Amino acid sequence: MTEPNRPRPLREAARITQMLDLVLGPDRFNHAPVDVRQLALEYSAQIEPNGPIHEVTARDLSGCVGALVYSETKPRQWAILYNTDQSSGRRAFTIGHELGHYVLHRTLIEEDDSYDHGIYCDENSVVRREGLGIEKEADEFAAALLMPFHDFRKQLPAKDRPDFQILSRLAQRYGVSLTATILRWLEYTETKAIMVVSNEGFAHWAKASGPAFKARRFIRTKDTVFALPRQAFAARRDYSDAAVVGTMQASDVWFPEPVYEMCFRSDRYDQEITLLHFDSDGPQQQDEEEVPDTFDRFVQAGQLPFR
Repeated sequence: MTEPNRPRPLREAARITQMLDLVLGPDRFNHAPVDVRQLALEYSAQIEPNGPIHEVTARDLSGCVGALVYSETKPRQWAILYNTDQSSGRRAFTIGHELGHYVLHRTLIEEDDSYDHGIYCDENSVVRREGLGIEKEADEFAAALLMPFHDFRKQLPAKDRPDFQILSRLAQRYGVSLTATILRWLEYTETKAIMVVSNEGFAHWAKASGPAFKARRFIRTKDTVFALPRQAFAARRDYSDAAVVGTMQASDVWFPEPVYEMCFRSDRYDQEITLLHFDSDGPQQQDEEEVPDTFDRFVQAGQLPFR
């Protein structure tokens, strides 16, 4: 398949989204996230009845988080594989990513000899959304399919500065990870914000919003080591309720100006997620005295998919 004829990720995701809105109603996310596993099976049979996805299953994929593979015999039978150790939120995005490869790239993957009966995708491509070429296209497809902007923007307007509770509620709404939710929000927010994923006092990777990047507020992690500021919650190993709610850090801690910092640790993945807000006095939230108790109840109810 030549480049000009390759399906466009946002257009294909929009086509499926419109179909789901028509069948399930425009308020469908009030009831449940996209059932991406069932969608992969049914939609592939609809668009390619002679070569559908016949299986979506867990496998021990060393060094990979997901894969799209096909049979040696024709007509081709396809399968989506996801690594066994993923949380439900990460699993949903992985399946969406591999479905994106099927919808957008199956002919390319089948005909190009450089692919060995499929494509195998690592964490950098799926979780961090830092892949190039067809990996980037599969990510764009998955994000648009699972978290369509027409619903996401209604839940979280572009000018709002969310806290972890708001973002986690959205992660639950769309059935994805907190990381995927924050990355989606960073795509359209009009505020200056940065997400930092770290461990042992060092940033693994970071992502800035468009306004933050334009203001030259970003953190370089590629081919370099970025040590967290000593005052940062993650550097101090402070994972208390106060860290989750956040605090205003003084000038020259992270950047020349003050920033509002929130931090949460995921023991499952042995990493911290830090969110930095540059605008005004931090996220819009409830009265200070009410936040910890409300947040505790939210955690205890299992509504914080920090994955």
